[in-house]
Amino acid sequence: MNKSRLEAFSDGVIAIAITIMVLDLKMPQGAGFADLLKLVPQLLSYVLSFTYVGIYWVNHHHLLQAASRVNGRILWANLHLLFWLSLIPFVTNWVAEHHLDPAPVALYGGVLLMCSVSFSLLRRALIACEGHASRVAQVFGKGIKNAGSIVLYAMAIPLSLWSPVAGSVIYVLLALLWFIPSHRLEGMSSGQS
Repeated sequence: MNKSRLEAFSDGVIAIAITIMVLDLKMPQGAGFADLLKLVPQLLSYVLSFTYVGIYWVNHHHLLQAASRVNGRILWANLHLLFWLSLIPFVTNWVAEHHLDPAPVALYGGVLLMCSVSFSLLRRALIACEGHASRVAQVFGKGIKNAGSIVLYAMAIPLSLWSPVAGSVIYVLLALLWFIPSHRLEGMSSGQS
């Protein structure tokens, strides 16, 4: 199967998710900076979610660039990832309105957890298709960073039910961890493996 259709479809879904998030941003009620300050939780939620969607887009791009082909299992694993990414605008909007309430913050973490799980499944499907000596396996390895993230999300969700701020801090720290580019990915894009 040709992977270019998979990449184009995925890029479109991710672009739509970002568009929905920006369209959900509310305008200030007035024209003063004080009115804008009231929207800080909403803006911070948007920035965090935009960062997460961007991180997934970049890593998805690198993952598929390392792959030479796709199969049916990969198509379904990719759809699984896109499903969870498509829920980010919904939970972003909810947590923006109720950033100090346990349920929205925990559900936000639940969606992030499932994005991480589904990315891991996509990585595994690509390695299974290409082989353990493939470029995908070399660049993305055993997925230790991904597995560690899954554990931290799983811890942050119940923590959010007790302290939404503490759960949110973990979500921000995980975004920062993933924002730092991997040396293997940088080497791949410069032609090294």
